[in-house]
Amino acid sequence: MKPDLFEAPDYYNIDDLLTEEHKMIRDAARSWVKRDVSPIIEQAAQDAKFPKSIIPGLASIGAFGPYIPEEYGGSGLDQISYGLIMQEIERGDSGVRSTASVQSSLVMYPIWKYGSEEQKQKFLPKLASGEFMGSFGLTEPDHGSNPGGMITNYKDAGDGENIILNGAKLWISNSPFCDVAVVWAKNEEGRIHGVIVERGMEGFSTPETHNKWSLRASATGELIFQDVKVPKSNILPNKSGLGAPLGCLDSARFGIAWGAIGAAMDCYDTALRYAKQRIQFGKPIAAFQLQQKKLAEMITEITKAQLLALRLGQLKNEDRATSAQISMAKRNNVEMAIKIAREARQILGGMGITGEYSIMRHMMNLESVITYEGTHDIHLLITGLDITGENAFK
Repeated sequence: MKPDLFEAPDYYNIDDLLTEEHKMIRDAARSWVKRDVSPIIEQAAQDAKFPKSIIPGLASIGAFGPYIPEEYGGSGLDQISYGLIMQEIERGDSGVRSTASVQSSLVMYPIWKYGSEEQKQKFLPKLASGEFMGSFGLTEPDHGSNPGGMITNYKDAGDGENIILNGAKLWISNSPFCDVAVVWAKNEEGRIHGVIVERGMEGFSTPETHNKWSLRASATGELIFQDVKVPKSNILPNKSGLGAPLGCLDSARFGIAWGAIGAAMDCYDTALRYAKQRIQFGKPIAAFQLQQKKLAEMITEITKAQLLALRLGQLKNEDRATSAQISMAKRNNVEMAIKIAREARQILGGMGITGEYSIMRHMMNLESVITYEGTHDIHLLITGLDITGENAFK
């Protein structure tokens, strides 16, 4: 087993802009990834199995709801801390970061922001500790980029206490083992509401999706609802409409904008280390101009992405970050990461396709990251709408 020799690039001394708490939180996550993720992640990806043994570790570094108040089991951290944790986890693997992102931004966030006090007390502490794992049901087989077209719906059960939920969700991270799912469905008037569905409710099933070439160390599946009786007390009361799930996606996309930097840094660090050691024509390949061009462009793009994410984190802390700004960072940083992964693979030549190095795994993972939480093209149109005022979606 190869040791994890990762050294994080910081070409513009961005560490100087972080607080001591930020660096302490990041370094704790980095150390955990080196100790508990790196030794097992290649085999987990080869086996296409999510390593559930790491769930307590994720909880221990504050990866589940780091910005959730301490009274509900969270760490009460700021948004930059959240971003740094996601960066370090995705440096290990995008699938592991997906597990943490879903738990934090797509399950805990809506319960915290839109839920009742009873719902917060019941679910958030167990989600923060990893005792409960959650999933988020928005995407449907026929409605991905157009979530407002969803057909999942619920009707009053007629008993004064319950609703009856029907429908299906697809491409759902954590679904095969989730204890709770925050599901978005239309009521009888066609209004979208969030509903907390719990494992064990009759008619609720979560079949796993197999044969993935991407996010192989992450569990993906479906959420299927066949006349599921759900207590009305499980409906999130404080926000409805499409803006409710989109608010959750803003938080998740923010985490992805940071996480993608981690994947890019790992590919760059691997390629730089290899280029210094690999001898061809009597000298290290790092001495050749074309390899230096690749590496110089990588560190430039990583540095730009770091600055973009840091400024976005500052705006998020001030509650001033717009959805369009978050979209720009998600789109830019994931594209940056996937391009770096491809260039890094070339520097490693044939070795770049093997599981001995992380690059090909990152490359395959990023093919999912560039699509989920809003596709690359959709984020481009969000920026276009924001700067022109013209809606290209309809």
